[in-house]
Amino acid sequence: MIDQQKLYSIWVYLQAEPLFWLTLTIGSYLIADYIYKKSNLFPLLNPVAISILIISLILLSFNIQYERYFEGAKFIHFLLGPATVALAIPIYKKWDLIIYNSKAIFISLFIGSFIAISTTYGLSIYFELPKELILSLIPRSVTTPIAMGISELIGGIPSLTAIITLITGIIGATLGTFVFDFMKLRKMEARGFSMGLSSHGIGIARAMSKDKNAGVFAAVGMGLSGLLTSIIIPLFVKLIS
Repeated sequence: MIDQQKLYSIWVYLQAEPLFWLTLTIGSYLIADYIYKKSNLFPLLNPVAISILIISLILLSFNIQYERYFEGAKFIHFLLGPATVALAIPIYKKWDLIIYNSKAIFISLFIGSFIAISTTYGLSIYFELPKELILSLIPRSVTTPIAMGISELIGGIPSLTAIITLITGIIGATLGTFVFDFMKLRKMEARGFSMGLSSHGIGIARAMSKDKNAGVFAAVGMGLSGLLTSIIIPLFVKLIS
């Protein structure tokens, strides 16, 4: 029979080791990705959503503080920066295609950004949400680092914005394919740009898994959306204040 005290001691030791949480994060994603691929890339089994669910259940089951987990897994968080910069390579390779579609890109960019901000604000007012919560919700459709920066600038709660942004990305990447199919949207560049515009990094990953051109246009959508939104939202907040 295994000594329970010994098992507990091992568990306490592992919790204190950053490598354990890094391994848990990578392992959870590999399991989620395996499930995703076995389902023939079924959108509702998005590997990011599944891996978050696995890790969350473990943290809740063993009453582990998120700060302790993040201390070990923050190396992956650090890699988000280089990974985002690396998107410049496929964008450069498809530059001619991007320029060719530049008119459609900018029209979609302005319309999409306006709809994301206005619908979020409109629904928030309709449900009579507190002002601080509204300011935390407005930047939800851009990538998390930019969304958090905007939230802090306009008086929102950056940590809450990060959570809402992540949820937005998961929902968009999960349901986006169904929406595109319903609308009979076949052009992969258009699908990809829409994903990047509304679902940021998670949307890019989803688009890249389906088609390289879709992934490139998703990266363009995320970048331009972040740039435009960081200008529009502070002006919008001043206008409604």
